[in-house]
Amino acid sequence: MPELPEVETVRRGLIPALEGARLTRVEQRRPDLRFPLPARFAERLKGARIERLDRRAKYLLGRLDTGETWVTHLGMTGRFTVGGEQPGQFHYDAGADPRHTHLVLHTGAGAVVGFNDARRFGYMDLIPTAELDTHPWFTGLGPEPLSDAFGVETLAAAFAGRRQNVKATLLDQRVVAGLGNIYVSEALHRARLHPDTPAGALKPAQVRRLVEAIKVVLAEAIAAGGSTLRDYRSAEGALGYFQHRFRVYGREEEPCLRDRCRGVVRRSVHAGRSTFFCPACQR
Repeated sequence: MPELPEVETVRRGLIPALEGARLTRVEQRRPDLRFPLPARFAERLKGARIERLDRRAKYLLGRLDTGETWVTHLGMTGRFTVGGEQPGQFHYDAGADPRHTHLVLHTGAGAVVGFNDARRFGYMDLIPTAELDTHPWFTGLGPEPLSDAFGVETLAAAFAGRRQNVKATLLDQRVVAGLGNIYVSEALHRARLHPDTPAGALKPAQVRRLVEAIKVVLAEAIAAGGSTLRDYRSAEGALGYFQHRFRVYGREEEPCLRDRCRGVVRRSVHAGRSTFFCPACQR
């Protein structure tokens, strides 16, 4: 499942083609994705100007001049392709099977943007912008981890009294928005924290290390995605992750990469999700 850095990379890649653009033609090729598309979806998008492309947690937000916001969740295999007359802005991925391109947007500047989703786990909606914060998808979401609203005091307050392990707690979108399995594992390793530690048992210094680690891991992943935007794909056609940056994720039985640590990466399962950690330096 794409996590915050992947969604942010997609947002930044779409900005040259879509931000400020007016949609002159919209091709809707099926009535649904994971859920039914909203009534008159193509009609409501056509003629709208995308004033700004934002991101909230793992959602892409296209704020329209019509008073609505076009919301997209990529699901597991959702991806945008950009072609038309926008050379050099974003790579048009020929690996996306056109049979699975379910939406095509044409802009007044000549850009052609497609949404391709082989498994149709992604979903979209048009939500009144004024009602966005109270919509079920967004109400109760925690702070953005790269914002000033997320800090040591915020996380310490969210952890207070919790017996649940820190790994599962960080995956709770009410605690912090947008974090997923991969980057939680990476952040815990950098912060030298064992994933089974009860969240409420962390000391202030440990919470501080964790906040710093989360911000650094996410920032590095976004930077890596931005610098490799033209090659942003994987063998399965899903959104690419940044394997060359991973210190523990997917490295079971391999040596820990921390300096002077002789530990070996282990895998455990938390709430049905794989967790990778080094038992020698994460305590």
